[in-house]
Amino acid sequence: MNDTLKTAIAGAQILFVAFGATVLVPLLTGLNPSLALLGAGIGTLVFQLVTRREVPIYLGSSFAFIAPVIYSVQTWGMPATLGALACASLCYYIAAALVKWRGVDFIHRILPPVVIGPVVMVIGLGLAQVAVGMASGKAGSNQVVANHVAITLAAISLLTTMLVAIKARGIMKLVPILAGVAVGYVAAIAAGVVNFQPVLDAPWFALPTFGHPEFNIAAILFMIPVAIAPIVEHVGGILAIGSVTGKDFTEKPGLHRTLLGDGLAVNIVGLFGGPPVTTYGEVTGAVMLTRNFNPVVMTWAACFAILLAFVAKFGAFLGTIPLPVMGGIMLLLFGSIASIGLKTLIEGKVDLADPRNLCIISVVLVTGIGGLAINFSDSFGLSGVSLCGVLAIALNLLLPKSGPQH
Repeated sequence: MNDTLKTAIAGAQILFVAFGATVLVPLLTGLNPSLALLGAGIGTLVFQLVTRREVPIYLGSSFAFIAPVIYSVQTWGMPATLGALACASLCYYIAAALVKWRGVDFIHRILPPVVIGPVVMVIGLGLAQVAVGMASGKAGSNQVVANHVAITLAAISLLTTMLVAIKARGIMKLVPILAGVAVGYVAAIAAGVVNFQPVLDAPWFALPTFGHPEFNIAAILFMIPVAIAPIVEHVGGILAIGSVTGKDFTEKPGLHRTLLGDGLAVNIVGLFGGPPVTTYGEVTGAVMLTRNFNPVVMTWAACFAILLAFVAKFGAFLGTIPLPVMGGIMLLLFGSIASIGLKTLIEGKVDLADPRNLCIISVVLVTGIGGLAINFSDSFGLSGVSLCGVLAIALNLLLPKSGPQH
């Protein structure tokens, strides 16, 4: 087998690992799954262009934006949400400029674990009711699948995902979401709640339906602070892939370049209607497992993702996955995001006996999960993740350091 074919097969494997999470985000938020694949492919190629194809990283749909996108679509509508997602890249550009100007340590000073931890927890728990509603077979207030059937399907997909995550070995350990959706889907077919007509009606190949972003200042100001969490995730992802490959990518090509590449990808993908992209931990796990550090593998994965986006029957098939199957995955997913926030606090050795830390975390959690909103005018306000993100940074900068503990 020649080297090109080997690299192409390795690229297909990377796409397989990232696929479940990439299409899960649009399926949960109402965005187009075909555009998510197209966005992941184009985003990865943009990232490679900016970083001179030196980093073996794949960009896929970001989980951090799921809850904010659902809220934003309900509040301002889909076009305003797409415009806000494109503008979320502003955070990446600022972070890249700060890293170039002051170094990596400056980011860590503004965004220590006591700020990041509770904000990430709010992102995970902010729309827990949506996950429960979907698992119960509800779309908003409409019961679209009978409750007892929905709960059974959600339990099957959830249990499968958990068992694969805990017990699987090798490549299967990297695709628990894909396994959960597949088993849940088969159970849904058996329960008679899958409608295959859209797949039969769809052509084999077609251009994806692109979104049309509008720029609403309230939606933009709501979405921009959400990018704080994936920026921190990005820094962690670059350090992780560096430790796997034995190279320091924060030095060469430089963290400012990787942040700029990620930000440009978020910007471009948002403008044509796809979900924001971020560096994928699952792919880093696959790189560690296969020991294939060649960035060209990610180029192949990106090209395969772009090709798949134009297979209309495939996009229609993804749309047939029933609500409770996705709801079962969401129960775990939203909790997992909150757990990452908790892990951030633990790994950062944040002392909750310190009144200052306790004040910051407590206020951020209650205002974020409680949905506190501050309206400065009819068209501009802060609420949810955006408010608690700004609040966490402000409290950390303004509150005096605690005195000695007795």
